[in-house]
Amino acid sequence: MAQGNLYIISAPSGAGKSSLISALLKDNHKMKVSVSHTTRSPRPGEVEGEHYYFVSVEQFEQLIDNDVFLEYAKVFGGNYYGTSLPMIEKSLAQGIDVFLDIDWQGAQQIREKVPDVKSIFILPPSLVELERRLIGRGQDSEEVILDRMAKAQDEMSHYTEYDYVVVNDDFEQALTDIRHILSAEQLKTRTQSLRYQGLITELLAK
Repeated sequence: MAQGNLYIISAPSGAGKSSLISALLKDNHKMKVSVSHTTRSPRPGEVEGEHYYFVSVEQFEQLIDNDVFLEYAKVFGGNYYGTSLPMIEKSLAQGIDVFLDIDWQGAQQIREKVPDVKSIFILPPSLVELERRLIGRGQDSEEVILDRMAKAQDEMSHYTEYDYVVVNDDFEQALTDIRHILSAEQLKTRTQSLRYQGLITELLAK
């Protein structure tokens, strides 16, 4: 069985990353989003094992000591978030592509441990449109939106660290662009050699 691919997808808040990932998962059962561990409390509607694995600070720090995380961080408010390496490896071994929905800092940590990870950065078509989308979500206060906009340019300045860049101007076109990226990665020689090992052996037999 061919090994699944590991993908990092990053974007400033409001660029449409989560919607694009959701659309991708709907049309391919051989893809999944990595579920992170966190020490924060569940929010209304969040399900254990689907949105996050909710653990105590003590449990999280024990996992750190056991070198379980591919990457982790302590964010504003004092909560930990981390990506479990064993869970990712299990999915990849089953031929499932795994998406890591993380920021550029987490991406840097992962590249140090998994040099062949693939990475995609999603850009908005403009700052004006990015702000319009943030306001349109109706989820954040004006103060939070201003903070997100202030951070957006710093986040976007790291786009050159990624293998692929997709501009989410038209949603369907951006989705098509990402599907093309995934298809190209599936057709790489290393992946195809594993998938068609028997055929290739037969074709080259003398």
